[in-house]
Amino acid sequence: MSAPTAPHTTGTAGGSTTRRRRRGPRTWLAALPLLVFTALCFGIPLGALIFGAVTRTDSGSGATSLTGEHVARSLQGPYLGSLIGSVQLSVLTALIGAVLGVLIAQAVVTSRSQGLRSAALTASGVLANFGGVPLAFAFIATLGISGVVTQLADLGSLGWDLYSFTGLAVVYLYFLIPLMVLVTVPALDGLRPQWREAAQNAGATPWQFWRHVGLPVLAPSLLGGFVLLFGTAFAAHATAAALVGGSVPLVTLKIADALSGNVLTGQENVALALGLDMILIAGLVMAVYLPLQRRSARWLR
Repeated sequence: MSAPTAPHTTGTAGGSTTRRRRRGPRTWLAALPLLVFTALCFGIPLGALIFGAVTRTDSGSGATSLTGEHVARSLQGPYLGSLIGSVQLSVLTALIGAVLGVLIAQAVVTSRSQGLRSAALTASGVLANFGGVPLAFAFIATLGISGVVTQLADLGSLGWDLYSFTGLAVVYLYFLIPLMVLVTVPALDGLRPQWREAAQNAGATPWQFWRHVGLPVLAPSLLGGFVLLFGTAFAAHATAAALVGGSVPLVTLKIADALSGNVLTGQENVALALGLDMILIAGLVMAVYLPLQRRSARWLR
């Protein structure tokens, strides 16, 4: 009786394999519009940026040749200082935003008020996408030299300066903290109540639960949120341009100056090299962020 069963099983397995093979091309065809869109909107600009960053065109003959001069200049002098300034600002604001965002998210998750949760998440969704010139104007009107809060609290006598590194960091936190709240709330919701109950039954204190269970499980999400905040602050341009201009060295502002020729003319290729530097840093950021997100998803399913 077992003899007829074997061919039947083999045939079934073969049919399943054949069906899986047939699904492959259909899957690729379904994803083809997205791949084409990505190639057009990201691939072509990226290729043009890389080409301009590593080539030089002779003004007399029009001949184009490979060169590393632009990339080398982007890593020297004020250009290197702008890269360092952007990294410092991004790390500082991402760290503060991550800590405060986690605390707010924990308060939202543990709150029994559904209205408070809905209001906090809605406000976070709005504030996380509020930036650019309107955000800069709002802070100038409230915390600028003649701002309402500055005058009422006499912040000028305390050394407060909105148009500085510290002031720009405060402005960035306005949209980074809500972004961290949005990232962290789903992760905190994924902590199973059974884990806390099991820890309490074993005699663990709340601190011990967070140290040995909560934080290790949430670590990928928290680190991923920090990386996301870093990338957001690193790429921000409009708010800083409207608020501090060139008083704070940032790579996005240097790129804008080089492209427009505000300081020196003929620096367009150096601006492209600075953009390439930013892409490499962003690539490293995403290389850290994506594995952390996948690991977090496995734990919190």
